[in-house]
Order: sequence, then structure tokens, then C-alpha cells
Amino acid sequence: MAPPPVRSAGGLTGSGGSGPHYATAGEVARLEVPTCRFDETARDIRRALEGSPESLCVVVIEAGIVLGRVRARELPDDDSTPILQFMRPGPATVRPREELRPLVERMRKAGVGTILATTAKGRLVGVVHRDDAERLLAKRPNPMLMD
Repeated sequence: MAPPPVRSAGGLTGSGGSGPHYATAGEVARLEVPTCRFDETARDIRRALEGSPESLCVVVIEAGIVLGRVRARELPDDDSTPILQFMRPGPATVRPREELRPLVERMRKAGVGTILATTAKGRLVGVVHRDDAERLLAKRPNPMLMD
């Protein structure tokens, strides 16, 4: 199955110019990300992930502020288990304007396939998949190497 299309993260990625620019995390962030609340259970996460191309659910509080994340493979067998007992709090995040090339290098070195993109106040923007980022970088020349 092909990955879902990626879109600009709410216009947060560019400077408005038309010339060459560095690729940013927001350009490849997948905006359709399953979310859940901290007062839900493993059952709720399974439902949120049904039919989604994502294998993670982002735990958010009011206004979409990221509290944690849960990977499908980490779900407990007991559907009644509260999220707070198994979620990973305080996940690593990046800003949509972060330059993509160095981000991908850090993700490779750390063996990370995804990272959440958030605003400076912690509001969820989307999820950056390293494979999506690598595909974009393969098509986009580095502006520093252009004449």
C-alpha cells in the first residue's frame, strides 16, 4: 500500500518566495494522525487505529497539545487498560520549519522512523515519516549546491 499523500503543514513551511529553499519537516508531515485522550483505554486506541495508515496514536490534551504517544505494537492485551499506564509521555518533537536534511540524518542515526511535528506551544501539526522525507530529498536539490 502506498503511503498517503503529504501536504504542507498549514502554510507553516515556506517563506512565501518561489526560489529554491530548504525542504522542511512541515512539507512532509502527514496531517491525518489518529489522536486519543489521556482518559481513554487500549480499546479506544485500537478503534482509533482501525483503517488508519498510521501505527501510532498521539495522546493529546485540550487544544491538541501533545502529552504522549502510543505505538500499536505496544498496546496491552487487556483492552480496559488506561492509556496512562502504557503511553510514552513527552515524545520528541520538531517544528514544521525545521530543515529536513539534518533532521533525516538525526533520525537515521537514532534508528527513528517517525517524529511528531508540533508548534512551539506543543500543538500537534502532524507526523514526519523518515521514508517520506527521504523521497522528497531525493527529488529536491540542495539549494547550497545550486549556481
